[in-house]
Amino acid sequence: MSLAEFDEIKYDHSTTRLDVPSNYLIRKARRNPHGLEDLRKSMKSATIYVGNLSFYTSEEQIYELFSKCGTIKRIIMGLDRFKFTPCGFCFVIYSTPEEALNAVKYLSDTKLDDRNITLDLDPGFEDGRQFGRGKSGGQVSDELRFEFDASRGGFSVPLVDRIGVNNSHNFGARRVRDTYIPGQDDAFEDEEEELDTYIPGQD
Repeated sequence: MSLAEFDEIKYDHSTTRLDVPSNYLIRKARRNPHGLEDLRKSMKSATIYVGNLSFYTSEEQIYELFSKCGTIKRIIMGLDRFKFTPCGFCFVIYSTPEEALNAVKYLSDTKLDDRNITLDLDPGFEDGRQFGRGKSGGQVSDELRFEFDASRGGFSVPLVDRIGVNNSHNFGARRVRDTYIPGQDDAFEDEEEELDTYIPGQD
């Protein structure tokens, strides 16, 4: 499959085009059998994807910024799959594709809540895409982050801790798990409580 029509085009003037799909979208399209079709859809879609948001950025702030480029029909906030709290991305749906292209041109790398947000053309929102795809319910990129980021929930939890391999510390006879995963049974029981429990017929 050829994506030549979306590859970088050489121009004589000094600036690069701003109304093209990102490198990420093009790489994703190369791995997807329907990638070329999705890229064509994204160029005609009125939907944009907004990433690298603070968890504390409100829908009102997003509306205030993005309404400068056109009439917004709908904003869909990205949510943690388990907690249903914001997890750092959203979809903005404009009335026309031209307004979406203007947003990508003029608002990419804009600072919102002290974060440089990323914008990308999107083939179109479908129900279910508003939830994070990471194992912990949020975004995969946050699970791969090791530095502290207050606006993205602090420290990310290492993957080994999330699967329960290395998420306990021994303090005397007591084992404490410091990471809670919703919907997962306790892998460790309180050993102090076990020692204090009286069982009839047992010394």
